[in-house]
Amino acid sequence: MATPTDADILTLTQWLSPAYPVGGFAYSHGLEWAIERGAVTSATNTGEWIADVIEHGSGRNDCVFLAMAYRADTPEALTEADQTARAFSASSERLLETHLLGEAFCSVTSDVWSLEMSTLTYPVAVGHAAATRSLPLGLTAQMYLQAFMANLVACATRLVPLGQTDGQRLIRNLTPLSQRVATDAIKAGLDDLGSTAFLPDIASMKHETQYSRIFRT
Repeated sequence: MATPTDADILTLTQWLSPAYPVGGFAYSHGLEWAIERGAVTSATNTGEWIADVIEHGSGRNDCVFLAMAYRADTPEALTEADQTARAFSASSERLLETHLLGEAFCSVTSDVWSLEMSTLTYPVAVGHAAATRSLPLGLTAQMYLQAFMANLVACATRLVPLGQTDGQRLIRNLTPLSQRVATDAIKAGLDDLGSTAFLPDIASMKHETQYSRIFRT
């Protein structure tokens, strides 16, 4: 595996930073409903919930889609990765989330890096862009999943609420899991896709009709 250069790391840091204008702060991935219901009420609950999403739910699947897009050597293969990612969205809000994040990522990245990118789901867009720029797949997947996790922690920091120190401690504690899951997921294929994180999937469905809410999902 090629050693990433400083430029590789800095490019991925920029793409996956909260400052990159994809609007990730607007999505809770169903966590808002879990907090409203009282299923997530502490730093411990938050860590357990997010760990399940990473290891057994959409976090792992997203890394599989990212790797599929990275390795897609034809437009048809890229389309297959994108359509599969859409099909695995557990709710209409999950589909909206990955579509709008991907649309924003494609738009900004195309303009700034002069890439030709049509609208893709978010993990597929990141994987495709990384391949186009010859960024390391393993590092891309790890940083993608850590950013995904950190966004959920930021959501909980506002809503549970958690203190800033507890939030940063959670990110630190969940980073090794994100690294391990991402490293394993990029070796997987279509037959390995699946989810046993049923409660987060149900939470995303329940959020669709939640009366009072801050987040779009």
